[in-house]
Amino acid sequence: MKLARPESGVVRESAPSSGLLVLAGTPIGDVADAPPRLAQQLRTADVIAAEDTRRLRRLTQELGVEPVGRILSYFEGNEAARTPELVARLVEGAHVLLVTDAGMPSVSDPGYRLVAAAVEAGIRVTAVPGPSAVLTALALSALPVDRFCFEGFPPRKAGERARTFAALADESRTMVFFEATHRITETLRAMAEAFGADRPAAVCRELTKTYEEVRRGPLGELAEWSRDGVRGEITVVVAGAAPPSPKDYSARSLADLVAVREAAGEHRKTAIAAVAAELGVPKRTVFDAVVAARDAEPDAAEDDGDGGISG
Repeated sequence: MKLARPESGVVRESAPSSGLLVLAGTPIGDVADAPPRLAQQLRTADVIAAEDTRRLRRLTQELGVEPVGRILSYFEGNEAARTPELVARLVEGAHVLLVTDAGMPSVSDPGYRLVAAAVEAGIRVTAVPGPSAVLTALALSALPVDRFCFEGFPPRKAGERARTFAALADESRTMVFFEATHRITETLRAMAEAFGADRPAAVCRELTKTYEEVRRGPLGELAEWSRDGVRGEITVVVAGAAPPSPKDYSARSLADLVAVREAAGEHRKTAIAAVAAELGVPKRTVFDAVVAARDAEPDAAEDDGDGGISG
């Protein structure tokens, strides 16, 4: 066992002759956004696996970098077949750099298979963080970003797309999607039908590029706006479903939620407080629901005094 000292100065253990897989983020538009470490990795990697070798050549020219390692294509069509070859190089001790056309590998781009296979082989995997269309669109959307989910590209077929959106109709987190220019209007219409025409959303296109545009508004309005055509790389951000108002919860449903927590081992007072906080309902309302449910049971036992609330 030897100690490897990376540029950060942090000492880590690595197996003798073990390789290194580096996932590097590439600019999603403005090449000036490329992290300095990307250029260093492009110069020193033994193997560069690129989603599009022509785009990689253009990027290296713009960065003024001359790679010395072997450049291989690694895209959706050959990902499964090329992964074992790259893992073999890693096992031999090679430094392999993985890049995609734009953004971070594995985020709706090739990378997951290679990372999983490398980890399985005991290879160290690290990353050079870089630009991300998902996070950039979220930040610019003016929608809540405390909780979000990335859904990638919606299904191309209308029926599958409608079913996918119907399953997401009650998703409370902000949702992020990618979409192609020729399908964006159909997708926005399907979203408006599934989520409601008034659901807030943002269509972000050409992020960090010359013609960057962020269009915000209800899904219905965005669908109409898109009819004239939307060009470029598109990321759609959709607000999550609004939580039901307290009046939408029946006393029985509140009591059932508390019962589920009690069955899992929570103390009744703790369960009542947790349900109230999760649903935005006053603790007194939840407590009264639990008492009413208990009193409705034929053999209800007397309250042991632990179910009260305070605060």
